[in-house]
Amino acid sequence: MGHRREQTAHLAEKLKQIREQLKLSQDGIIKQLELEDKLTREDISKFERGVREPPLYVILRYARAIELSTDILIDDSMYLPDIKDFR
Repeated sequence: MGHRREQTAHLAEKLKQIREQLKLSQDGIIKQLELEDKLTREDISKFERGVREPPLYVILRYARAIELSTDILIDDSMYLPDIKDFR
């Protein structure tokens, strides 16, 4: 039997918040993450709606894009700061 990791309750909204605060389209966030060859707009939509949880490498790319720890994205007790606080 496969081992599934526990899903986070707020990851989807945090990912959407990052994209919106960066003022990027779904295609734009894919380019920002440098994942044009791995992700589609449909993937981003599913991540943001909580239909599908992104792979760990995608979560890491989001965290690096805003220069924050992955902890902030995956820990439901932590809140995402405003974009002006990112850089």
